[in-house]
Amino acid sequence: MAKLTLVIGNKNYSSWSLRPWLAMRQFGLEFNEIRIPLDTPETAAQMQKYSPTRRVPVLLHGDLTVWDSLAICEYLAEEYPNLHWWHKEKAKRAIARCISAEMHSGFPNLRQKMPMNCRSRFPGKGRTPEVEKEIDRITNIWRECRQNLGTGGDMLFGNFTIADAMYAPVVARFTTYGVKLDAVCNTYVEAVLALPAMQEWLKAASLETEIIHAEEIYK
Repeated sequence: MAKLTLVIGNKNYSSWSLRPWLAMRQFGLEFNEIRIPLDTPETAAQMQKYSPTRRVPVLLHGDLTVWDSLAICEYLAEEYPNLHWWHKEKAKRAIARCISAEMHSGFPNLRQKMPMNCRSRFPGKGRTPEVEKEIDRITNIWRECRQNLGTGGDMLFGNFTIADAMYAPVVARFTTYGVKLDAVCNTYVEAVLALPAMQEWLKAASLETEIIHAEEIYK
């Protein structure tokens, strides 16, 4: 079988890269990692070697190129069907796909005002009314999943799934910006942060030296 290669950006900043990387690590897949620092004079040329959109993440599998974080996860779910990418129950699987797609395409104010910056702490920053509405929506999703669908484990649907990978960057953001959470959501955040793969990512992010000034909006 062809070796998997995942092309990612900076671990400190690249929320899109975190999603498939975390899922692949959490499910124990072996893969090569190519990290391309973002926002440098060489970035575009390096991206062009691997990505038709000049964006990350990108999965390389033999002659196949798969871009977009959710598409990568869906491809891997088909390639490795023995792993628990989605819940085995059809209804829960449908809801997990709904909230994953919502995360993938939504929450623009949160992304803009609270960019992922794992190694920094900016408590209270970015809390515009529009961001507050999006935080409320996310925490409602987490509560509903944990209370109604999350039996058997600490993740949104019990065991770790793609849905948790999709929301992992939000967990990182809430930590960076000191978002106060209720007990249910706080327990979920702590569970995601405690994942070995998440700990590995955060440690690597803390050791990076690159600074993307466009992402450092509160310095």
